[in-house]
Amino acid sequence: MLIPSLRSQAQQVLNAYLQQRFPQEAARLQALAQQLAEDAQDPFCRSNLRGHVTTSAVVLDPAAQQMLLIHHKTLDRWLQPGGHFEANDAADPLLASALREAHEETGVSQLLPHPEWRDPATGLALPFDIDSHAIPANPRKQEGPHWHHDYAYLLLADSVQGLSPQISEVHAAAWVPLSELALLPDQRMRVLGEKLLRLGFA
Repeated sequence: MLIPSLRSQAQQVLNAYLQQRFPQEAARLQALAQQLAEDAQDPFCRSNLRGHVTTSAVVLDPAAQQMLLIHHKTLDRWLQPGGHFEANDAADPLLASALREAHEETGVSQLLPHPEWRDPATGLALPFDIDSHAIPANPRKQEGPHWHHDYAYLLLADSVQGLSPQISEVHAAAWVPLSELALLPDQRMRVLGEKLLRLGFA
């Protein structure tokens, strides 16, 4: 069942993300804003094929020179760790979901939200990026085409921690220099790399 405050929290986070950090992204996130405001179905449930919220993690080492990536089995690409939202009792459930995904997929256990990415009004963590992207049909999972509205949170982790990728979901996990993100074939990864550089990371 949908947590009563979850939809409103997702709206609050989206509004703070746009107002405080990236107002120029409002047009491309309009579909997400409309779905959160209008959709009678649960926008966090993966059976909602209008679209559903996912969470992911942009994990940097403390020097902000490397980003922790996973090699996705199904998509056969290097991506940030992430996946479908799972209900939880945390005060900041979207952040908690991103932390869980990063830990499960990479094995890294000591993960901290970046302290500068927080909404002072609500205390909720602010995503580093929010992205809506089309997902093709997956007959194996009996899923039709749909949209993912991904809240990507900026996390910090020491790169000396051992990696233990979740082999059922990913081929591998690795720390990749930020300078190499622009060379990856996935458009989202290139956008994240450009955003990190533009905001003074690396």
